[in-house]
Amino acid sequence: METTKILIIGACGQIGSELTLKLREIYGIDNVIASDIRKGEQEVFQTGPFELVDAMNFDAVAALVDKYKIDEVYLMAALLSATAEKNPAFAWDLNMNSLFHVLNLAKEGKIKKIFWPSSIAVFGPTTPKHNTPQYTVMEPSTVYGISKQAGERWCEYYFNKYGVDVRSIRYPGLISWKTPPGGGTTDYAVDIYYKAISDNKYTCFLSENTELPMMYMDDAIRATVGIMQAEKENIRIRSSYNLAAMSFTPKEIAEAITKEKAGFEISYQPDFRQAIADSWPSSINDSSAREDWGWEHDFDLESMTKEMLKNLS
Repeated sequence: METTKILIIGACGQIGSELTLKLREIYGIDNVIASDIRKGEQEVFQTGPFELVDAMNFDAVAALVDKYKIDEVYLMAALLSATAEKNPAFAWDLNMNSLFHVLNLAKEGKIKKIFWPSSIAVFGPTTPKHNTPQYTVMEPSTVYGISKQAGERWCEYYFNKYGVDVRSIRYPGLISWKTPPGGGTTDYAVDIYYKAISDNKYTCFLSENTELPMMYMDDAIRATVGIMQAEKENIRIRSSYNLAAMSFTPKEIAEAITKEKAGFEISYQPDFRQAIADSWPSSINDSSAREDWGWEHDFDLESMTKEMLKNLS
């Protein structure tokens, strides 16, 4: 069997750190090269090849692709929603130029396949909030969302114009016990579990009835691997696929925690992230992903809460 050589750019981030370990499990340690602008998650650079690289430096990325004879690139480097609002110009620069670098390497025939993550941030206040369809109004109100929407259009363009095999999913809010919050608007749903263990109370930066689409990290990793392993002809959407598992509010997640941990208390102090959350959908229709490449989720709020509290304690 032919060996697949994989490069993960942004391997020390929330998704990248867990994705790296899963891909090494599947493809072999020496075949998955982790890279990031700095060393972060220890397990990532202690369990296999690791390279320091700036995703915005085309020559550096190209040199890595050439050095390891890379077949597939997972481009996970990005500035997330809340962090990006504090530095819009840098967020646009990082989120867009890193994508162009790998798209152009694939266009030149140096990469066979690309995974690039999009987000529910591509939607905006004019998007239907409930059961948001695959094809709908997209008027994002954050620099992160604008960069992801533009990225989707470029991915589709490079596929149609140059035949670049690029695949993408729109992640909802992601929840993991392995990595702390990383600057996203949905990260309250990670932080709340950490604070439940350490303090048995939490002050939420969103209001109690703010419903958002969420997903346990194990499901997100399976979806990422799943779309990349799917047959090329089954990937009918080359912008980005809607992806969903569950939707809940801060009040509902607090209630789920209280069932497992007596005396847990939550209070609410909405900040600038409330406006970002209010512009996003509350639930997502992901029927295209389920029909095209067999996507299914495993975790709901109850099972995820049990897993989070068990592993964090």
